[in-house]
Amino acid sequence: MLESNVHFPTDMNLLWDAGRKSLDMIEDAIEEGLLEWKGWRKGKYWRRELKKLMRISAKASSGGGKNKEAIEKEHVRSYLELSRSLSGKIGASLLAIYERVLTTNQVEIHAKKIETLEYFHEMLNKQIDLVERRVIRDETIPAEEKIHSLFEPHTEWLYKGKSNKRVELGHNILVTSDQWGFIVDYLVVEKQADVSLAIPLADRLLSRYGESVIKSISFDKGFYKKENKELLCLYIPAVIMPKKGKKNKAEQEEESSKTFKKLRHKHSAVESDINRLEHHGLDRCPDKGLKAFKRYCALGVLAANLHKLGDVLQEKAREQCEKSRKAA
Repeated sequence: MLESNVHFPTDMNLLWDAGRKSLDMIEDAIEEGLLEWKGWRKGKYWRRELKKLMRISAKASSGGGKNKEAIEKEHVRSYLELSRSLSGKIGASLLAIYERVLTTNQVEIHAKKIETLEYFHEMLNKQIDLVERRVIRDETIPAEEKIHSLFEPHTEWLYKGKSNKRVELGHNILVTSDQWGFIVDYLVVEKQADVSLAIPLADRLLSRYGESVIKSISFDKGFYKKENKELLCLYIPAVIMPKKGKKNKAEQEEESSKTFKKLRHKHSAVESDINRLEHHGLDRCPDKGLKAFKRYCALGVLAANLHKLGDVLQEKAREQCEKSRKAA
């Protein structure tokens, strides 16, 4: 799992992020002459009050005590009221900016900054809606509507179900290594379940190396699906795909066989591959955007393979030196 470079998201601080970045873009527009100071002289007041209400609302939301729900809703209403006022003011300023750039024929020059302001204004309205629905109306927000970072919107909320209940923010990386420890395939997973990845992975490997080359392939339990295993067995002699849950007699016998156990034990080497990738930078991605995220992942895999190749070459050189020493 490769983490994105983001802070832990709550709907309160995401609303603050949208507000403060909108104010940043308004200040930039004023400095570039796209907007007049009139109406924005209290920019610092907006920022200060928004941050204060964010902290009060977040504290009320995470705290306890008597009448917690009523107190939380009261503070959040104040937070939302100020945020709506800010959103309306930004909307009016956007219209003024559009008029200015159209009359001065400077659309192309300022297009990027206007697009950025539009994005954060849209996120501000979205977060106002989500906070109101969750806190004031007591709705459950569907996962597909949630955004975990305004700056890295591709970020996924990943919970692996382990005992520490740790949540991670980023993307899972599907890694495939051969018997010598070289990584032969990788994929940045985007909102896909493990069971949907097995067949495309095998197809890439078979297309790249040929059906007669791959003698066995091993997966974690999360990849198991009966149809997947049956299809893979048509092209690969040994498919190690442990079943989740209760097994029938034939499945128990298969997973108790010497071949299955031997290949399954070899699969544990993937843990060392994961550790190696983390030591080559694939623990947290500092780059911005999904394209840069994927590039960073590719460079990490390349670095790990080059390091492995260096180990192999050094070992061969040591063996050659030892043979030369004995011959002398």
